Amino acid sequence: MSEFPEEPIYQQLARVGKALASPVRLRLLDVLDQRESTVEELAHAAGVALKNTSAQLQHLRAARLVTSRKEGTRVYYRLADERVSRFLGELQEFADERLADLRETVRARLGSLDGVTADELASRLTDPGTVVVDVRPATDYAAGHLPGAISLPLAELRERLDELPGQARIVAYCGGPYCAVSSEAVRILSEHGYDAGTLDGGYLGWRRRERPLER
Repeated sequence: MSEFPEEPIYQQLARVGKALASPVRLRLLDVLDQRESTVEELAHAAGVALKNTSAQLQHLRAARLVTSRKEGTRVYYRLADERVSRFLGELQEFADERLADLRETVRARLGSLDGVTADELASRLTDPGTVVVDVRPATDYAAGHLPGAISLPLAELRERLDELPGQARIVAYCGGPYCAVSSEAVRILSEHGYDAGTLDGGYLGWRRRERPLER
């Protein structure tokens, strides 16, 4: 008899850990937490080769973290349920508390821009002096966005600055806590004289706190 008769239990439990033990799979989960996507869309959004994306999705399916549906000849993937989303958020917060290297890496990537917490923004959504800007692609905005947010993808930002009021406090957000797009947007806005800051945690940080969304 094995010295550890409960070992098969831990083998099963470890399946979730193994599924998450990949930077690529964690990135794919964050993308899927925003909206369901095809393999092609996921590969493009995550910057991963198509074949590798498909292989990583099979690992996530085996651990019951993602599911899929077929529409014609296309297969759409999504998170298995909302508990996966909450678990990912808790995992990221736990890692941020424990790992100084993670905090330093995030700071190096995103900088130390003036951020706004979800709670702070929630209290200011009805303030006409606050303008919320979604700098993700328009398809992500259509799938879900913060109440009253303006869709202003980063690639269009410089050409559409005149759509923003000059005296408002602008809060820009992108996909998640590790997305650098909103930081770049704030740099552009600040260069043009706007009072701007990022939303801490981005869209996912807002959604994982069960804040209201519009579609």
